[in-house]
Amino acid sequence: MAMSNHQIYSRTTARSQQAPFRGPKTHGPIIDQEGREIPAEAEILAEAMGPQVGGFRYDFGNSTANPFANLTREQRMARLDALAQLLDVAFIVPGTRIRYGIDGLIGLIPVIGDLITTAISLWLVREARALGAPWHVTARMLSNVALDGVVGMVPLAGDAFDVMFRANIRNMRLLRRWMDKQRR
Repeated sequence: MAMSNHQIYSRTTARSQQAPFRGPKTHGPIIDQEGREIPAEAEILAEAMGPQVGGFRYDFGNSTANPFANLTREQRMARLDALAQLLDVAFIVPGTRIRYGIDGLIGLIPVIGDLITTAISLWLVREARALGAPWHVTARMLSNVALDGVVGMVPLAGDAFDVMFRANIRNMRLLRRWMDKQRR
């Protein structure tokens, strides 16, 4: 069956012309993905407001599923520490005491790998600044990242430098020293 030009250009589709679902109403409480019960009044209000984006409403501000929302300083430091260790010392070369991380592995990809790991390292510096690190700590952290990024671009020798220099571990040590001084 061919469609007319009116059917092609109009906003109504065959799907939107179907009758709405007339099945039985739900029984029992409605539970959201976090296990909280949604009162019936909220459901009626949501139906009255109509669909927002594709029939769904998003409320990220009140969700506990957001990994970046309302973390304590200790939680943020633990997250940064875990990322720094993953980047710099997550693995051991078998039979040696040499440790390396995904920074050294991703850095093996010419240019793009070093750009990616430098961007992740810069995110660590940004988080340190968000924690309140002063300009002199941030400047030293940036110089570590810049040195790691620039020297890391050199093929093979830069990759060996990435493994040995461990800019992210150095930056976390700087940040932790500053945080310890703040507690006194």
